[in-house]
Amino acid sequence: MALSRALILGVLALTAMLSPCGGDEDIMADHIASYGVNVYQFYGSSGQYTHEFDGDEEFYVDLQKKQTVWRLPLFARFRNFDPQGALNNIATAKHNLDNLIKRSNSTRAPNKAPEVTVFPKSPVELGEPNTLICLVDNIFPPVINITWLSNGHPVTEGVSETSFLSNRDHTFHKIAYLTFLPSDDDVYDCKVEHWGLEEPYVKHWEPEIPVPMSELTETVVCALGLAVGLVGIVVGTIFIIQGLRSGGASRHSGPL
Repeated sequence: MALSRALILGVLALTAMLSPCGGDEDIMADHIASYGVNVYQFYGSSGQYTHEFDGDEEFYVDLQKKQTVWRLPLFARFRNFDPQGALNNIATAKHNLDNLIKRSNSTRAPNKAPEVTVFPKSPVELGEPNTLICLVDNIFPPVINITWLSNGHPVTEGVSETSFLSNRDHTFHKIAYLTFLPSDDDVYDCKVEHWGLEEPYVKHWEPEIPVPMSELTETVVCALGLAVGLVGIVVGTIFIIQGLRSGGASRHSGPL
């Protein structure tokens, strides 16, 4: 039963060989499977084993270093995971998927165009350190290049990214981070390369700093506010007086 479930989920994730992404021939995703909360991937000599809990990554195994990397180091205090278990599971996944690929006559799975959103971690203030977040969603297959640009030039310092995280529809999402010092002269781009895109997609971002008002503008705004307030007081007073007079007239005209 467990093997059948694994095969079914493997089919839903990917049952076909994939071609190289763009012009990067060094990346070849040939084995991808999703077994419940575990995701296995292979592209070339690299790969990924990710374990998730309630939709969030708990840890992944660095297959080259053969190390378990916890999303939060605190988790390692309460439990451990032998990287060899991930290697054994991936070997099984590769065997199963090889069989599925043969059964499907190497039919290619369709590529999806990823969705890209860029936003700051906290409200932007000039000169205050901040972090830009590039959320790339609807990724399939999970092989992608995400790079940061500052004023059109590649940025390599202060960048990091998560491993692939699975969605319920068997697509994936990934988050890239860039620490930066906001300046009104700098602009940033998150560049995404994926098989679902005909050309690299560049999502532009620049800080939206409020333009300070001049002294004259501030004076005019204050004067208008004061004038509106005075008009409100006068109108309110007139209505109160009229209301009192109407009430007094009604009492005098009543029966004795």
